[in-house]
Amino acid sequence: MRWHGAEFPVVDTHADSLGAVLGGARSLSVTDDPPRGQADIPRLVDTGVTLQFFSCWVESAYKPERALPRLLQYLDAFHATVATDPRVVPVTGLSSLAALESGPPRLGAVLSVEGAEALGTDPAILRILWRLGVRLLSLTWNQRNALADGAGEDPGGGGLSRAGRAMVAEMNRVHMVVDVSHLAAQGFWDVLGASEEPPIASHSNCRALAPHARNLTDAQIRALARAGGVQGITFVPDFLGGDHDRGRVVDHALHHLEVVGDDRHLGIGSDFDGVPTPVVGLEDATLWPQLLDDLADRGLADETVQRIAGGNFLTLLRERWSHEGTP
Repeated sequence: MRWHGAEFPVVDTHADSLGAVLGGARSLSVTDDPPRGQADIPRLVDTGVTLQFFSCWVESAYKPERALPRLLQYLDAFHATVATDPRVVPVTGLSSLAALESGPPRLGAVLSVEGAEALGTDPAILRILWRLGVRLLSLTWNQRNALADGAGEDPGGGGLSRAGRAMVAEMNRVHMVVDVSHLAAQGFWDVLGASEEPPIASHSNCRALAPHARNLTDAQIRALARAGGVQGITFVPDFLGGDHDRGRVVDHALHHLEVVGDDRHLGIGSDFDGVPTPVVGLEDATLWPQLLDDLADRGLADETVQRIAGGNFLTLLRERWSHEGTP
């Protein structure tokens, strides 16, 4: 993205736009008139987004018995979209990232999975997902599964099962990023103890500002930063508290910076197309620059804004991808 006279990467670690594709509601390759949804390829490219993580969220009606076939439908929708659109580069590692950075402006598309019900307890399925391009996995959505308890089980949710610890170890081995968003509190702490690689919170806000089970406490934010991870501030009204507007997103970013004490562990995970009511001032992906303007207007240096916009997540991904996974 070009902002304040400089070019820099923008990384969004969570959007649910594939769900609309799978449901036949719209295509990601065109912007409808009037626009539908919050994110699609033309708007992301025109705005200058570098990497967009497209989440595969298996709906509760398919869990657990039909979770794997449903997940494969998501993967098929993703690959069918990117295979026919020259404006998109499917990004799975350093070589595809380098291809993205040469030539005309294009969007890097990364596959993620939100909730591991489709894996059961079998690391072989994780390896197959890696071969199909998945590079980020959250162990749970809000419910309990065989690996861990989701945030919806709190208060009192449990941590990782033995199978969950084995899955984290296998994710580390192939260098798939572990996502702690949606975990119950005990599961968060178990992941930080079990993972040898830094996890991320792809889309979680600050519980001190909004007491929601999906948000992170100050202790969790500090611990994630100490582990080398990154917290992605998200645009979900229920996770924001306050006025549910763009300024409140900035409030959460500033709170993280105050708690952590430096700017290397903060990013953005929008959750575009994942909630029925958008945040005021962040109705779609074209409004990224206004968010960056607001961060700067609240006193953040341009270099800090650039790290939040994508530099921190990209640094973590480059480090993970510098090791070739062997699924």
